[in-house]
Parts: sequence; C-alpha cells; structure tokens
Amino acid sequence: MKTLAAMFAFALLIAACATGPDNGKASATANPDSFLAAPTNVRAQAAINDAKGAAIGLASFAEDRVGVRVDVRVRGLTPGLHGIHVHAVGKCDGPAFTTAGAHFNPNQKQHGGLNPAGPHAGDLGNIEVKADGTGALNFVTPLLSLAPGASQSVLSGGGLAVVIHAQPDDDKTDPSGNSGDRIACGVIKALG
Repeated sequence: MKTLAAMFAFALLIAACATGPDNGKASATANPDSFLAAPTNVRAQAAINDAKGAAIGLASFAEDRVGVRVDVRVRGLTPGLHGIHVHAVGKCDGPAFTTAGAHFNPNQKQHGGLNPAGPHAGDLGNIEVKADGTGALNFVTPLLSLAPGASQSVLSGGGLAVVIHAQPDDDKTDPSGNSGDRIACGVIKALG
C-alpha cells in the first residue's frame, strides 16, 4: 500500500510540473531576445536642437549585451545623408556647436569604419533624411557604453553630445569623415 501511495504522489508531482505556468513550453513563450537583455536598466536621451535652438529631434540610447542601441529621429533637416557622431563634450552652444569638442574617441583611433586605423567610438555613420525633412537612424555599436565610470560611456562627465553634420560622412577620412559643419546638437542625459 505504501508503494502504491508513493507512486500516486510521484504521479501527482509530475502532473503538477507539466501543468505549471509555462506547461513545459518556456522556449515557445519566452521573449526570443531575452538573451540580449540589458546588464542594467540605464537609458539615455539627447534632445537635438538646430543652430537656431529649435527642437528637431531625439536620440535614444539603450544598452544590451551586444552594445549600445542608438535610435535617432529628426525632422526639419535638408534631405540627404548627414554625418552623425557622439562628440566628447556635453555642451551644445550654437550656432556652430564647436563646444561639443571632437568626436568621442577614448581608444585613440582614427575616424571611420573604412579606415584601417579606425573607428572612433563616437562614429555613428549617416542619418538619411527623406524629401519631407524627416529621418531616422537605428545603429548598434559595441564601442559605446552606458555604464557609469566606463571609459566608453556616453554618460561620462555628466553626458557627452550627439552632433549632426551638414554633409555625409565618408566613413574613412580623419578626423570627421568630411562631414562638414555641425548643424544640430544634443546633450546625452541619463533617464530616471
């Protein structure tokens, strides 16, 4: 009788496990990107203004195990490609935005992914602006971080700057990819 009771209890235990919240199908219902989950919940944004001080866009930064995901949305810019970079100083005094300093380059590289001695950590390539003046950029880089105190952190010194240039970035010419004047800028700040 004790053996029969033990077998019945064991069968109930197995049945309970099979009808739990995931019913044995965790891989089918789990977030497929969960392995990319951020090591922290740190997020950052930069409100981007043009040379006249008008708001023209927003850059968002989120870190996961692949790198920092940069999402930029703009409006009111000239159609075409515009170089976009993270600059080393979180200061955006217009109209020329020279206060943002040089490209963020903690590893002392040269500019551009096509440059054998590059890229800068702050090289984000180009943002494409459509005929209606709106543009978007989605970029992932392992060269940036949101971790406090990390040498590659866009939050260093209270926040770096994101700068949009007048011309396309050729992704190879040091120091700025021949991307021309700085036409918009925003200081990167941690959220929360």
